[in-house]
Amino acid sequence: MVVAEVPKLASAAEYFFKRGVEGKQFRPTILLLMATALNVRVPEALAAESADTLPSELRVRQRGIAEITEMIHVASLLHDDVLDDADTRRGVGSLNFVMGNKISVLAGDFLLSRACVALAALKNTEVVSLLATVVEHLVTGETMQMTSTTDQRHSMDYYMQKTYYKTASLISNSCKAIALLAGQSAEVAMLAYEYGKNLGLAFQLIDDVLDFTGTSASLGKGSLSDISHGIITAPILFAMEEFPQLRTVVNQLEKDPTNVDIALEYLGKSKGIQRTRELAIEHANLAAAAIGSLPETDDEDVKRSRRALIDLTHRVISRNK
Repeated sequence: MVVAEVPKLASAAEYFFKRGVEGKQFRPTILLLMATALNVRVPEALAAESADTLPSELRVRQRGIAEITEMIHVASLLHDDVLDDADTRRGVGSLNFVMGNKISVLAGDFLLSRACVALAALKNTEVVSLLATVVEHLVTGETMQMTSTTDQRHSMDYYMQKTYYKTASLISNSCKAIALLAGQSAEVAMLAYEYGKNLGLAFQLIDDVLDFTGTSASLGKGSLSDISHGIITAPILFAMEEFPQLRTVVNQLEKDPTNVDIALEYLGKSKGIQRTRELAIEHANLAAAAIGSLPETDDEDVKRSRRALIDLTHRVISRNK
Protein backbone atom coordinates (compact mmCIF):
# COMPACT_ATOMS: atom_id res chain seq x y z
CA MET A 1 0.00 0.00 0.00
CA VAL A 2 2.97 2.34 0.52
CA VAL A 3 3.57 3.52 -3.06
CA ALA A 4 4.54 7.10 -3.95
CA GLU A 5 5.44 8.83 -7.21
CA VAL A 6 8.33 10.72 -5.59
CA PRO A 7 11.17 8.28 -4.75
CA LYS A 8 12.35 10.14 -1.65
CA LEU A 9 8.83 10.22 -0.21
CA ALA A 10 8.42 6.50 -0.92
CA SER A 11 11.75 5.77 0.75
CA ALA A 12 10.79 7.86 3.79
CA ALA A 13 7.35 6.27 4.11
CA GLU A 14 8.84 2.77 3.92
CA TYR A 15 11.70 3.55 6.31
CA PHE A 16 10.34 1.93 9.48
CA PHE A 17 8.53 -0.88 7.69
CA LYS A 18 11.73 -2.10 6.03
CA ARG A 19 13.68 -1.98 9.27
CA GLY A 20 11.01 -3.65 11.34
CA VAL A 21 11.18 -0.94 14.00
CA GLU A 22 7.46 -0.25 14.17
CA GLY A 23 6.97 -2.74 17.00
CA LYS A 24 7.38 -6.29 15.66
CA GLN A 25 3.95 -6.20 13.90
CA PHE A 26 2.22 -6.30 17.29
CA ARG A 27 -1.01 -4.68 16.14
CA PRO A 28 -1.47 -6.59 12.86
CA THR A 29 -0.91 -9.86 14.76
CA ILE A 30 -3.66 -8.98 17.23
CA LEU A 31 -6.08 -8.01 14.48
CA LEU A 32 -5.53 -11.12 12.37
CA LEU A 33 -5.97 -13.30 15.46
CA MET A 34 -9.13 -11.37 16.32
CA ALA A 35 -10.44 -11.96 12.79
CA THR A 36 -10.15 -15.73 13.29
CA ALA A 37 -11.37 -15.55 16.90
CA LEU A 38 -14.63 -14.00 15.64
CA ASN A 39 -15.06 -16.43 12.76
CA VAL A 40 -18.25 -17.86 14.26
CA ARG A 41 -21.84 -18.15 13.15
CA VAL A 42 -23.63 -14.79 13.40
CA PRO A 43 -27.37 -14.21 13.92
CA GLU A 44 -29.41 -14.59 10.72
CA ALA A 45 -30.49 -10.94 10.69
CA LEU A 46 -26.88 -9.78 10.83
CA ALA A 47 -25.70 -12.46 8.43
CA ALA A 48 -28.14 -11.18 5.82
CA GLU A 49 -26.47 -7.77 5.94
CA SER A 50 -23.09 -9.24 5.01
CA ALA A 51 -24.34 -12.02 2.75
CA ASP A 52 -22.59 -10.52 -0.26
CA THR A 53 -19.21 -10.94 1.42
CA LEU A 54 -17.59 -14.33 0.83
CA PRO A 55 -15.30 -15.72 3.56
CA SER A 56 -12.18 -15.12 1.45
CA GLU A 57 -13.29 -11.56 0.66
CA LEU A 58 -13.99 -10.92 4.32
CA ARG A 59 -10.50 -12.08 5.24
CA VAL A 60 -8.98 -9.70 2.67
CA ARG A 61 -11.02 -6.80 4.09
CA GLN A 62 -10.01 -7.68 7.65
CA ARG A 63 -6.38 -7.91 6.59
CA GLY A 64 -6.87 -4.46 5.10
CA ILE A 65 -7.81 -3.18 8.57
CA ALA A 66 -4.54 -4.59 9.92
CA GLU A 67 -2.56 -2.80 7.20
CA ILE A 68 -4.45 0.47 7.71
CA THR A 69 -3.89 0.28 11.45
CA GLU A 70 -0.16 -0.18 11.02
CA MET A 71 0.08 2.75 8.62
CA ILE A 72 -1.73 5.00 11.09
CA HIS A 73 0.54 3.75 13.88
CA VAL A 74 3.77 4.37 11.95
CA ALA A 75 2.53 7.80 10.84
CA SER A 76 1.97 8.70 14.49
CA LEU A 77 5.53 7.56 15.33
CA LEU A 78 6.98 9.75 12.59
CA HIS A 79 5.09 12.78 13.85
CA ASP A 80 5.87 12.01 17.52
CA ASP A 81 9.59 11.79 16.80
CA VAL A 82 9.51 15.26 15.25
CA LEU A 83 7.57 16.70 18.21
CA ASP A 84 9.94 15.00 20.68
CA ASP A 85 13.07 15.91 18.69
CA ALA A 86 14.04 12.22 18.90
CA ASP A 87 17.17 10.88 17.24
CA THR A 88 16.58 7.11 17.59
CA ARG A 89 13.68 4.68 17.29
CA ARG A 90 14.17 1.05 18.35
CA GLY A 91 17.92 1.09 17.91
CA VAL A 92 18.13 2.91 14.56
CA GLY A 93 18.19 6.57 13.65
CA SER A 94 14.73 8.12 13.63
CA LEU A 95 13.52 9.35 10.24
CA ASN A 96 13.61 13.01 11.31
CA PHE A 97 17.24 12.52 12.37
CA VAL A 98 18.16 10.78 9.09
CA MET A 99 16.14 12.82 6.57
CA GLY A 100 15.02 15.91 8.49
CA ASN A 101 11.80 17.10 10.10
CA LYS A 102 10.08 18.23 6.89
CA ILE A 103 10.41 14.89 5.12
CA SER A 104 9.41 13.06 8.31
CA VAL A 105 6.22 15.11 8.69
CA LEU A 106 5.36 14.67 5.01
CA ALA A 107 6.00 10.91 5.20
CA GLY A 108 3.61 10.69 8.16
CA ASP A 109 1.01 12.70 6.25
CA PHE A 110 1.47 10.47 3.22
CA LEU A 111 0.93 7.31 5.27
CA LEU A 112 -2.26 8.79 6.74
CA SER A 113 -3.50 9.66 3.26
CA ARG A 114 -2.80 6.12 2.02
CA ALA A 115 -4.61 4.75 5.05
CA CYS A 116 -7.61 6.95 4.20
CA VAL A 117 -7.69 5.69 0.62
CA ALA A 118 -7.56 2.07 1.77
CA LEU A 119 -10.21 2.77 4.40
CA ALA A 120 -12.57 4.31 1.85
CA ALA A 121 -12.16 1.23 -0.36
CA LEU A 122 -13.76 -0.89 2.39
CA LYS A 123 -17.04 1.00 1.78
CA ASN A 124 -18.20 0.60 5.38
CA THR A 125 -19.18 3.96 6.87
CA GLU A 126 -19.13 2.72 10.47
CA VAL A 127 -15.59 1.38 10.11
CA VAL A 128 -14.48 4.58 8.38
CA SER A 129 -15.94 6.61 11.25
CA LEU A 130 -14.20 4.44 13.85
CA LEU A 131 -10.73 4.80 12.36
CA ALA A 132 -11.21 8.49 11.57
CA THR A 133 -11.95 8.94 15.27
CA VAL A 134 -8.68 7.14 16.06
CA VAL A 135 -6.71 9.79 14.15
CA GLU A 136 -8.60 12.49 16.06
CA HIS A 137 -7.71 10.71 19.32
CA LEU A 138 -4.01 10.54 18.41
CA VAL A 139 -3.94 14.30 17.85
CA THR A 140 -5.99 14.96 20.99
CA GLY A 141 -3.72 12.79 23.13
CA GLU A 142 -0.55 14.47 21.89
CA THR A 143 -2.10 17.90 22.45
CA MET A 144 -3.14 16.90 25.98
CA GLN A 145 0.47 15.98 26.69
CA MET A 146 1.84 19.24 25.29
CA THR A 147 -0.65 21.65 26.88
CA SER A 148 -1.49 20.10 30.25
CA THR A 149 -1.69 22.26 33.37
CA THR A 150 0.20 21.34 36.55
CA ASP A 151 -2.92 19.84 38.10
CA GLN A 152 -3.59 17.78 34.96
CA ARG A 153 -0.02 16.48 34.86
CA HIS A 154 -0.47 15.28 38.44
CA SER A 155 -3.79 13.54 37.74
CA MET A 156 -3.91 9.78 37.15
CA ASP A 157 -7.36 10.10 35.52
CA TYR A 158 -6.00 12.67 33.06
CA TYR A 159 -2.98 10.49 32.39
CA MET A 160 -5.08 7.38 31.69
CA GLN A 161 -7.39 9.33 29.36
CA LYS A 162 -4.37 10.66 27.48
CA THR A 163 -2.93 7.13 27.33
CA TYR A 164 -6.17 5.82 25.87
CA TYR A 165 -6.09 8.49 23.16
CA LYS A 166 -2.39 8.05 22.32
CA THR A 167 -2.10 4.25 22.56
CA ALA A 168 -5.23 2.23 23.25
CA SER A 169 -7.76 3.90 20.93
CA LEU A 170 -6.04 2.62 17.78
CA ILE A 171 -6.02 -1.04 18.73
CA SER A 172 -9.42 -1.01 20.47
CA ASN A 173 -11.28 0.60 17.58
CA SER A 174 -9.42 -1.55 15.05
CA CYS A 175 -10.50 -4.68 16.92
CA LYS A 176 -14.07 -3.38 16.85
CA ALA A 177 -13.76 -2.73 13.12
CA ILE A 178 -12.72 -6.36 12.59
CA ALA A 179 -15.92 -7.47 14.36
CA LEU A 180 -18.14 -5.09 12.39
CA LEU A 181 -16.74 -6.27 9.05
CA ALA A 182 -17.59 -9.83 10.11
CA GLY A 183 -21.21 -8.82 10.73
CA GLN A 184 -20.99 -9.51 14.45
CA SER A 185 -23.48 -8.13 16.97
CA ALA A 186 -22.94 -4.90 18.88
CA GLU A 187 -22.24 -6.96 22.00
CA VAL A 188 -19.47 -8.99 20.33
CA ALA A 189 -18.03 -5.85 18.72
CA MET A 190 -17.86 -4.24 22.16
CA LEU A 191 -16.04 -7.27 23.59
CA ALA A 192 -13.48 -6.94 20.79
CA TYR A 193 -13.18 -3.24 21.62
CA GLU A 194 -12.70 -3.94 25.34
CA TYR A 195 -9.98 -6.46 24.56
CA GLY A 196 -8.06 -3.94 22.46
CA LYS A 197 -8.59 -1.08 24.90
CA ASN A 198 -7.39 -2.98 27.97
CA LEU A 199 -4.49 -4.65 26.15
CA GLY A 200 -3.40 -1.25 24.85
CA LEU A 201 -3.53 0.31 28.31
CA ALA A 202 -1.61 -2.62 29.81
CA PHE A 203 1.01 -2.33 27.06
CA GLN A 204 1.58 1.37 27.75
CA LEU A 205 1.72 0.91 31.52
CA ILE A 206 4.46 -1.69 31.09
CA ASP A 207 6.21 0.74 28.74
CA ASP A 208 6.08 3.25 31.59
CA VAL A 209 7.76 0.74 33.89
CA LEU A 210 10.41 -0.18 31.30
CA ASP A 211 11.28 3.48 30.81
CA PHE A 212 12.69 3.31 34.34
CA THR A 213 13.86 -0.31 34.52
CA GLY A 214 14.90 -1.10 30.94
CA THR A 215 17.93 -0.07 28.93
CA SER A 216 18.18 2.11 25.86
CA ALA A 217 19.28 -0.90 23.78
CA SER A 218 16.20 -2.96 24.66
CA LEU A 219 13.58 -0.23 24.28
CA GLY A 220 12.19 1.75 21.36
CA LYS A 221 13.54 4.93 22.97
CA GLY A 222 16.27 5.70 25.47
CA SER A 223 15.51 4.69 29.05
CA LEU A 224 14.37 7.60 31.25
CA SER A 225 13.20 9.21 28.00
CA ASP A 226 9.85 10.41 29.35
CA ILE A 227 10.90 11.86 32.66
CA SER A 228 13.96 13.49 31.05
CA HIS A 229 11.52 15.43 28.86
CA GLY A 230 9.32 16.35 31.81
CA ILE A 231 6.64 13.80 30.90
CA ILE A 232 5.07 12.32 34.03
CA THR A 233 3.93 8.70 33.76
CA ALA A 234 2.19 6.21 36.05
CA PRO A 235 5.16 5.15 38.25
CA ILE A 236 5.91 8.77 39.20
CA LEU A 237 2.21 9.55 39.67
CA PHE A 238 1.88 6.66 42.12
CA ALA A 239 5.10 7.72 43.87
CA MET A 240 3.69 11.24 44.26
CA GLU A 241 0.75 9.80 46.20
CA GLU A 242 3.21 8.38 48.74
CA PHE A 243 5.55 11.37 48.75
CA PRO A 244 3.62 14.62 48.12
CA GLN A 245 6.90 16.58 48.20
CA LEU A 246 7.80 14.87 44.91
CA ARG A 247 5.28 17.18 43.23
CA THR A 248 7.60 20.15 43.69
CA VAL A 249 10.54 18.19 42.27
CA VAL A 250 8.48 17.09 39.27
CA ASN A 251 7.40 20.66 38.52
CA GLN A 252 11.07 21.66 38.16
CA LEU A 253 12.17 18.78 35.92
CA GLU A 254 12.54 20.78 32.71
CA LYS A 255 14.22 23.74 34.44
CA ASP A 256 16.73 21.70 36.44
CA PRO A 257 17.83 18.30 35.04
CA THR A 258 19.32 17.31 38.42
CA ASN A 259 15.76 16.93 39.66
CA VAL A 260 15.51 13.77 37.55
CA ASP A 261 17.90 12.04 39.95
CA ILE A 262 15.93 13.31 42.95
CA ALA A 263 12.68 12.05 41.40
CA LEU A 264 14.30 8.65 40.81
CA GLU A 265 15.31 8.48 44.47
CA TYR A 266 11.73 9.03 45.53
CA LEU A 267 10.53 6.48 42.97
CA GLY A 268 12.99 3.92 44.35
CA LYS A 269 11.61 4.40 47.87
CA SER A 270 7.99 4.17 46.69
CA LYS A 271 5.72 1.44 45.34
CA GLY A 272 5.33 3.31 42.08
CA ILE A 273 6.79 0.58 39.86
CA GLN A 274 4.91 -2.17 41.70
CA ARG A 275 1.57 -0.35 41.57
CA THR A 276 2.00 0.39 37.86
CA ARG A 277 2.63 -3.30 37.17
CA GLU A 278 -0.43 -4.19 39.24
CA LEU A 279 -2.57 -1.77 37.25
CA ALA A 280 -1.21 -3.21 34.00
CA ILE A 281 -2.09 -6.73 35.19
CA GLU A 282 -5.59 -5.54 36.06
CA HIS A 283 -6.12 -4.28 32.51
CA ALA A 284 -4.54 -7.41 31.01
CA ASN A 285 -6.98 -9.53 33.01
CA LEU A 286 -9.89 -7.43 31.73
CA ALA A 287 -8.67 -8.00 28.17
CA ALA A 288 -8.51 -11.78 28.76
CA ALA A 289 -11.99 -11.71 30.31
CA ALA A 290 -13.38 -10.04 27.19
CA ILE A 291 -12.12 -12.93 25.05
CA GLY A 292 -13.53 -15.41 27.56
CA SER A 293 -16.96 -13.76 27.16
CA LEU A 294 -17.15 -14.30 23.39
CA PRO A 295 -19.84 -16.72 22.12
CA GLU A 296 -18.90 -20.37 22.58
CA THR A 297 -17.66 -22.35 19.60
CA ASP A 298 -16.43 -25.84 18.70
CA ASP A 299 -14.23 -24.57 15.89
CA GLU A 300 -10.62 -25.47 16.76
CA ASP A 301 -9.10 -22.61 14.72
CA VAL A 302 -11.32 -20.12 16.52
CA LYS A 303 -10.45 -21.56 19.93
CA ARG A 304 -6.73 -21.57 19.07
CA SER A 305 -6.85 -17.89 18.08
CA ARG A 306 -8.69 -16.99 21.26
CA ARG A 307 -6.06 -18.79 23.33
CA ALA A 308 -3.37 -16.85 21.45
CA LEU A 309 -5.12 -13.55 22.21
CA ILE A 310 -5.25 -14.46 25.90
CA ASP A 311 -1.59 -15.52 25.76
CA LEU A 312 -0.74 -12.07 24.40
CA THR A 313 -2.14 -10.49 27.56
CA HIS A 314 0.45 -12.46 29.55
CA ARG A 315 3.25 -11.61 27.13
CA VAL A 316 2.48 -7.90 27.36
CA ILE A 317 2.88 -8.04 31.14
CA SER A 318 6.05 -10.14 31.18
CA ARG A 319 7.95 -8.43 28.34
CA ASN A 320 11.21 -6.60 28.98
CA LYS A 321 11.36 -4.59 25.76
